[in-house]
Amino acid sequence: MKTTILKSFFCLAIMLFVSNSAMAQKSNQKAVIKTTLHCDHCKQCETCGLKFKTEMLKIKGIRMYELDDKAQNFTIYYNPKKTTLAEIKKGIAKLGYDADEVKATEEGLASLDGCCKA
Repeated sequence: MKTTILKSFFCLAIMLFVSNSAMAQKSNQKAVIKTTLHCDHCKQCETCGLKFKTEMLKIKGIRMYELDDKAQNFTIYYNPKKTTLAEIKKGIAKLGYDADEVKATEEGLASLDGCCKA
């Protein structure tokens, strides 16, 4: 009797965990944002590469990102309950990179290495 109750409880716990994981995945959205990179090594650059690794995920709501330096775009996975696409673009612009129609800020551009500036 006790093993049946434990098995039922265990199965219920697994089902709740799986359903919560599935709901969490559905709340994320994907966006592709066009940018401009002015050098061929931004991802490896001491300044810019580190900025991508540390600062991109600090932009509120971003769960994950990919930078395609050849296509010059970011693929952003974000939680729309925590942020908007416009806020993400502003955050990218503050890092010194264009984000679609939002141009890089002067402060962001000043923080880039010389070869990475426009």
